[in-house]
Amino acid sequence: MKKIKVTNEALVSRQQKARTLNISKILEAAAQEFKQYGFNGASISRIAETAKLPRTNIHYYFENKLALYGAVLTHITDLWNNAFSDIKSTDDPSETIANYIDAKIEYSRINPTASIIFASEILHGAPHLSEYLNTDFKLWIADKAKVIESWQLQGKIDVISPYHLLFTIWGATQYYANSAVEIEAAFNRELSYDDFEQAKKTIKHIILKGCGMTYKGYV
Repeated sequence: MKKIKVTNEALVSRQQKARTLNISKILEAAAQEFKQYGFNGASISRIAETAKLPRTNIHYYFENKLALYGAVLTHITDLWNNAFSDIKSTDDPSETIANYIDAKIEYSRINPTASIIFASEILHGAPHLSEYLNTDFKLWIADKAKVIESWQLQGKIDVISPYHLLFTIWGATQYYANSAVEIEAAFNRELSYDDFEQAKKTIKHIILKGCGMTYKGYV
């Protein structure tokens, strides 16, 4: 039988894939745990059980519960920020903002846990997000505000506060994750895919027209 030679590159690739898969499993399980029990009540043992990995694996990748919680929060902020990270003054603001609203609503639909964990952290005074809020977040939002202001100077969008525009988008889109129980009580049923699609259209209509823009995609 011919022996299969495994190169160092192939071995490293396998190890990287295994590491990526394990970390993904851990972060997903940890998100569910932190959502249900909060930081103080969360258990590394339960996270390991949910991830179907030995507890030693959790500690191999993350020093302790605080490090794991920080990784979950970082994953959430990276996910959200990337949806609006590459905007430029030359972009069409109506299309760019519409796409951002779509992405944020989709996150509320497919990954409500992320929004709930983030909201809980903020409501508790953001003790584990203070460094991020005072560094990367400030730089990120200041950069987006400058782009929005450049659109205003070009006459592409009404002159309004870029910061309050973003706050409004976040509040409207994340509501569908953070307050799903209230929405379902109003509808007297569970939220459906069509409900999220209607939410996209409605929010885009209100935001874009409110900023003096038109975009065919919101109707």
